[in-house]
Amino acid sequence: MESCRLSLLRRKRKRQTELLVTLLVIINFMILMYFVLHKIHRIRDKKRNRLINLNSLIRDSDVACRSELSMNRHTFGVLCEMISDIGGLRGTRNMSLQEIVAMFLYTSSHHKKNRSRGHYFYRSGESVSRQFNLCLLVVLKLHHHLLKKPTPITEDCEDSRWKCFQNCLGALDGTFIKVYVPNEDRGRYRTRKRNLAMNVLGVCTPNMEFVFVLPGWEGSAHDGRVLRDAISRPNGLKVSRGCYFLVDAGYTNCEGFLAPYRGHRYHLKEWGDRVPASAEEYFNMKHSKARNVIERTFGLLKGRWAILRSPSFFSTRTQGRIVTACAILHNLIRKHMPTNFEVDESSDENENEDIGDDVEYITQVQPSNAWTGFRNNLAQTLFNAWRARQNNET
Repeated sequence: MESCRLSLLRRKRKRQTELLVTLLVIINFMILMYFVLHKIHRIRDKKRNRLINLNSLIRDSDVACRSELSMNRHTFGVLCEMISDIGGLRGTRNMSLQEIVAMFLYTSSHHKKNRSRGHYFYRSGESVSRQFNLCLLVVLKLHHHLLKKPTPITEDCEDSRWKCFQNCLGALDGTFIKVYVPNEDRGRYRTRKRNLAMNVLGVCTPNMEFVFVLPGWEGSAHDGRVLRDAISRPNGLKVSRGCYFLVDAGYTNCEGFLAPYRGHRYHLKEWGDRVPASAEEYFNMKHSKARNVIERTFGLLKGRWAILRSPSFFSTRTQGRIVTACAILHNLIRKHMPTNFEVDESSDENENEDIGDDVEYITQVQPSNAWTGFRNNLAQTLFNAWRARQNNET
């Protein structure tokens, strides 16, 4: 009897243990399923929010698209087509091409930290950073199609600021882009105002479209040194003989680069209601009004792309690429968003014409008596014509 009772007790305890184990397995399975289903719902919510956010940027309205991506929906579509057809960039299994381009434009427009960008687009920081660098390299491939090919000013030019500068191609100047550099390079990148910056050469047409951009030089480098490097490169700045760009007094007055007279009133804010008293002053006034286009172009470029207004933690090489990419996108916006600006559509028909191989280009920056005489004759001619008009009016 006693043995039977012990046997029943053991079997009862065994059944209780098996039941308890089964119960624990069921509870663990339910907990696991809860977390799996919760994760699935989170992924679905994340995808839905990501899609809603992307649609609000590129499909709902031009207002949101301009505010967040610095261009309207039509221009965004054109950019995506060019990146796909020319650059060869394609969307991935988990990320569309439109989202990749939107993340790149959002980063350039607002200069947010990687964590903030990932939170905004519901992506990981690694995905955002990787796609930004891929899209950056593809945008640089568009420079042959979007950087403007300059055309000389002709006699029938209707712009009073440029009509007197026949055969002029535009204006050029340097600007500083703040950067972060290693401690051992800070001396070379420190400007005269003690800021750490990159010296960027920009060349534009009278329509405020970039012709050439050369980033990468240290902030301590002189503008003339940067210009000499630009014209000596195989794919650098091309200035055909007989044409020229307007430059400020920091550059040498030489063939291909027309500078103002030093020692005379020049900047527009210095004139006010004053009247030029000499040919040199009148030339400087006309020169300043025309050359101011490069200053306004730089201001528009930095105003649109916040990543150029403050230093970033990218490498110096990547920061130089970002400057060039922003200039390329600036030209795209100028071409396809004419509502904000006055764009000369007549020059588009010659935009893609090839220049003959027999054209001779300027290869050095060196003053000459012939170019000094050209400036003096131009200044005297402009001054005499202005005085004649003044006398006729009186």
